[in-house]
Amino acid sequence: MTQEGYRKILHEAFDVGVMLKGLDGILEIIGGVLFAFVNPMLFGQAVAWLTAHELSEDPRDIFSHYLTRMAHDFSASSQAFGSLYLLSHGVIKIILVYSLLKRRLWAYPAAIVFFALFIAYQLYRYTYSHSIWMILLSILDLAVIGLTWWEYRHLKRDPF
Repeated sequence: MTQEGYRKILHEAFDVGVMLKGLDGILEIIGGVLFAFVNPMLFGQAVAWLTAHELSEDPRDIFSHYLTRMAHDFSASSQAFGSLYLLSHGVIKIILVYSLLKRRLWAYPAAIVFFALFIAYQLYRYTYSHSIWMILLSILDLAVIGLTWWEYRHLKRDPF
């Protein structure tokens, strides 16, 4: 494969990664708005109802125990934090994704910094939650950072 072929593949991978981050941003905004209106007591009851059958069949079910623990710890302050967290992440991602797709040079270093901060926070959260999702999100962010750096270097040198 030629160097131009590799460049095209990496550019397409960059576009896909950035669009996934955009989709993630949209889902975070939707989740943040919905999260703001969740009643903590109703949330706990819904989780208890959803996990009751699974826990009756397998009392050691890890996923069900995780959900019930999360519902038990759910409070008004965690609701406000969760909503603000999701909304702010979503808005930042949408702005960065839009700017990256428009090939605005300032957005490349800004995206690298923000995605690195997201990784740092996700790894911090992992130390408490041990959620595989934090690791998977961090790997995706790391890949997008690498592709963003590559795209930025090539865009500055030789815009196509």
